[in-house]
Amino acid sequence: MKINIGTRRSELAQVQANTVMAMIKEKFDLEGEKVLIETKGDKILDVTLDKIGGKGLFVKEIEISMLEQRADIAVHSMKDVPYDIPEEFEIVAIPVREDVRDAFVGFNGIGFYDLPKGARIGTSSIRRGTQVKMLRPDVEIVPIRGNVQTRIAKIEKENLDGIILAAAGLKRLDMEKIITNYFEPIDMVPAVAQGALGIEMVKNHPKLDLIKQLNCNEARICVDAERSFMATLQGDCHSCIGAYAYLEGETMHMLGIYEVDGNIIKKQLSGHKDIYIELGRALAKKILENN
Repeated sequence: MKINIGTRRSELAQVQANTVMAMIKEKFDLEGEKVLIETKGDKILDVTLDKIGGKGLFVKEIEISMLEQRADIAVHSMKDVPYDIPEEFEIVAIPVREDVRDAFVGFNGIGFYDLPKGARIGTSSIRRGTQVKMLRPDVEIVPIRGNVQTRIAKIEKENLDGIILAAAGLKRLDMEKIITNYFEPIDMVPAVAQGALGIEMVKNHPKLDLIKQLNCNEARICVDAERSFMATLQGDCHSCIGAYAYLEGETMHMLGIYEVDGNIIKKQLSGHKDIYIELGRALAKKILENN
């Protein structure tokens, strides 16, 4: 018996699928095999994500592969998964989370705060671009797309002074050494669920209860709190939205950012971890009411 794992073709996506495959082998002594799938988001690389439109740009085709029984499970970057997944599916497990932070990769190792005035920084993310301008209003944001390696190559090709990427992806690709700066979440609020992997399955799959054992409860409730925040605001790649939840004992702390009527609002709150969904909603309302 083997588990077929649906994943995107990029090197990072395959590394993430390999990570889950290793967990399955170690915990259940089951073999895994990757099913490589090209998604809409992978095909359209000359347009920024907010211009393509639609939700699930990196997951829909993989979900279809599960309905067609070509794949048993899908491994996603949770930040790519819409908050309203189709009713046939379930996120059955979120393993231990990687680094949530954004990272700056500077040309020739130059630091973010050492960049000259007017420096050109590459990112396709509205969230990252907006927060970069809050930290350094003097820099220019240049839209770039593509996988991690493609974006790194564009530093020289497009005469950029640096780019911003998720630290988690660079660490999973064993490329941590090229990071020039880490942005702390308070300075650049991460994408919802950044650093987390999600394992998705069809709800009636016979192996569903088995794969659920790969779940990390702390990662799960923090990611679900962040997704509750996003769902309340109905945010997507068209908007500047970010959230980060973390635990200290029984307390969950949350940080969120969102654009309201042209203004960027950043707020924090804390509460008991048992009401994590309500905390996400409460943070969203706090931002909307700006109090």
